[in-house]
Amino acid sequence: MPFRLSVAFLIVTLAASLGPATAHVSQAAAVAGPDASPSRMPGDAFGTEVTLPKRTIIYVTGHTTWDNVFAVLVDAFKALDAYLKKAGIEPEGPAMTIYTETDDNGFKFRAARPVAEAPASLPEGNIAVGETPAGRALKFVHRGTYDEVDSTYEAITNYLDDKDIEAKDAFIEEYVSDLASGPDNMVINVLVPVK
Repeated sequence: MPFRLSVAFLIVTLAASLGPATAHVSQAAAVAGPDASPSRMPGDAFGTEVTLPKRTIIYVTGHTTWDNVFAVLVDAFKALDAYLKKAGIEPEGPAMTIYTETDDNGFKFRAARPVAEAPASLPEGNIAVGETPAGRALKFVHRGTYDEVDSTYEAITNYLDDKDIEAKDAFIEEYVSDLASGPDNMVINVLVPVK
């Protein structure tokens, strides 16, 4: 299943009423099996419950098609990091993408960096200050190329379905590895806020 479809299906499942789209997701995930995530290491989280603290973030908003995901995210973080450097603001944690809306054609997102406190002023444009989703969530680790993350999302969807867990309508990718180093050998924490 292409990445664009698996992420869109995951959002449908996370937000969903258990309708026909969920049945399609469950069928796709069942084919992948419960441990379809590529190259998880012993001790990697897979469905581990965590509590997400509310954190202040500075973020760039964006929207893109599924065909350009990695390049658009890299460009968004370059713009955000350039602003942070110019403003003399040090990030207080890893880069993260908060997916806020998806459909079959693309998605809206916030490319974010946690910071100690909000700056007094922001430049005009799409840079903003906000907070991360907070509360109960499940953590899943993806290791591999960015293109392979769709199999991790399939395994997550299968896990949620098997455990009858209802998730909220947003999810977060937290980048343990640096996006600027390229799409290979990625380590990503996928955080799924749950009800």
